[in-house]
This record gives sequence, C-alpha cells and structure tokens, in this order.
Amino acid sequence: MHIVLTYNVKKEQTVTNDVNDSFDPSSRPSGYTSIEPSPQYEDTYAEWDSWETINALRDVIASQYKVTLVEANEDAFELLRSLRPDFVFNIAEGFQGVSRESQIPAMCEMLQIPYLGSDPLTLSLCLDKARAKEVLTYHKIPTPSFFVCETSSALNGRVLTYPQMVKPLHEGSSKGIYNSSLVYSDNELRDEVDRITKRYGQPALIESFLPGKEFTVALMGNGQNVKALPIVEIKYDALPEGVNPIYSYEAKWIWDTPGQPLEIFSCPAQIDNQLQQAIEHVCIESYRILRCRDWSRIDVRLDEQGVPHIIEVNPLPGILPNEEDNSCFPKAARAAGLSYETLILNIIDIARERWKLS
Repeated sequence: MHIVLTYNVKKEQTVTNDVNDSFDPSSRPSGYTSIEPSPQYEDTYAEWDSWETINALRDVIASQYKVTLVEANEDAFELLRSLRPDFVFNIAEGFQGVSRESQIPAMCEMLQIPYLGSDPLTLSLCLDKARAKEVLTYHKIPTPSFFVCETSSALNGRVLTYPQMVKPLHEGSSKGIYNSSLVYSDNELRDEVDRITKRYGQPALIESFLPGKEFTVALMGNGQNVKALPIVEIKYDALPEGVNPIYSYEAKWIWDTPGQPLEIFSCPAQIDNQLQQAIEHVCIESYRILRCRDWSRIDVRLDEQGVPHIIEVNPLPGILPNEEDNSCFPKAARAAGLSYETLILNIIDIARERWKLS
C-alpha cells in the first residue's frame, strides 16, 4: 500500500512587542492572582508541525508501507492527482480561510482517495468553535455559555459576570490565547476583543469561565467502537506563580520546553470512577454528534458543581513524538501501553477498516 503523508511544516516563532499595556492587577477579584502579561509571540504557524514530527511519522509509516511526503501547499492537488496513492495520512492544518483544515480532505474526496480522519464538514465545523458549541448545545451536551463578538463596540450594553475567556473563533493549538485572555473587567474584555479582531482578522469567542479542573481526552475508533484512552488532567499548579489557570500559548509553547518540561499533565488523571465515566461519556457523545472519524482529542472543564463541559473538539489532534514535548494524544497512548509507533499504525488500521481497504 502506498500512503501519502500530507503536512504543513512549522516556521520559526519569534517575539513581537505587542504587549497589552492596559493590564491592571488591581482589577482582579479576591482569590485570583496575576502577573504582568507576557509579550505577544508570533504564533502564525503555531498549528503546523515540526520536521521532527513529520519525519517521525514518515519513519513509522515506512516501517509497514511505501510512503511519500506531500506538503499541503498550492501544488498539493496536482501531486495527489499524479501520485494516486492508496491512502492519505493527513496532518495538514492548511493556511488560509476558516475551513483550512478541510482542504486536503476535500481534495482527497474529489480525487476519490481514502484518507485519515474526519470529513471536510466536521473539520470545518469544529474549527468554528461557536458553530460546534451550537450543535452540542442543541444535543444538550454541556458547554460553557458563550457569544461571538466581531467588534468591541458590540459589547456596549452587555452585562457580564467575570471572569470570561476570550479566544479567536477559528484557531487551534492555543493560538491567540494568552495569559491575558482570561479577563476580569469590561476594559480587559474590550482590549482582548480588539486584539483578536485586529491581529487575527476574525471574531472573538467569549465564554463564561469554568473554575473546575480541566482534562483532555484522546479518542479512537468509529461507530460503536469508539474508545477513550486514559484521561489527561491539566495541572495548573505547575504553571509559574501568579499566572491564570488556563492552557495558554505561553503555557503550551513558551514555559513548557523539551529542555525544561513542565509537570503540567497527569495521566491517567487521578479521579474517581464516577467522574471518569462522566467525562468519557460526554466526550464519546460529542465525538459521535459532530461525526468525528478515526481519532480526535476533546478538551473538558468542570463547572462549580463538578459537571464536565466540552470546551473544544480537535478532530486533527497533535501527535508530537518526543515524550518531553508533552503532546497529549501520544501521552494518553503511552499510559494505555501503546508506543508511538503502535499508536500511529493502529490509527491507520482504524481508518483502513472504515474505508474497507485490504
């Protein structure tokens, strides 16, 4: 079998001078601490993969199959049409547009080439965080209350209870989410909405902040065979003192490095069976409702009563090979006794079975 690995490769990340100078520590309510906001990092390519990940995947696939690398750029369609592989292992995030994650799968469907993962509709839907939450809400899946804001002037007249989370509507990999994204006042909210709409050219998603523990769940399979891997808990007490308890860009890419990894994840999560079952149930239901295929990773946070709420569904999960990189899907797989190599080959088998490929 000939497999094409489609990818986007990460460019170098740098620091800019775009700092939120309006930060006011005195605006924090009692019970919360804070630090000065970090500089804004050049996060344009945050969702893309490194050569380390791409080469590791290539080597695993090559252990069982013929493999060819195809970069997900403007030449990808012609290359796929010329190569006509038996299967595409897609990790490409795309670049332009709110449906960018669906670009390679749409090409594959046009060319009738089987591919890994969810279809273009699910990929597009999940990248629009508000649309995904609307679907989940319709199906009575708990998710934090939210609204979408295209300009800070649209906030006029709104009365909110703080804190609130502010995120770009169409991003992943913590892109656009900084320590300052958790806001505690009207002024901070306006500043964050302005930052997102101006810097990222898209609306801001504003969510009620849930104060409970946060988890992420890796899922594999299709139909009635969807299984959750061991749950990962995000341990915010591992973050630098005084920062907000959110998985920000700084927490994911700046403070946590292979040379000095944060002890930010606990897997399997140290929770009781009742909570474990509740988290797994809501994640598997969300996976099916949004029609995810083969694999996904779903983020969950508990409310004041300990009820798990869906924060985000990631049908194109990260799979960094280096254990020190704190990549959650491989971490959950290792906790289940699966090596990186076995995980990748199992995912291919799951997709091959769905496509009925011999």
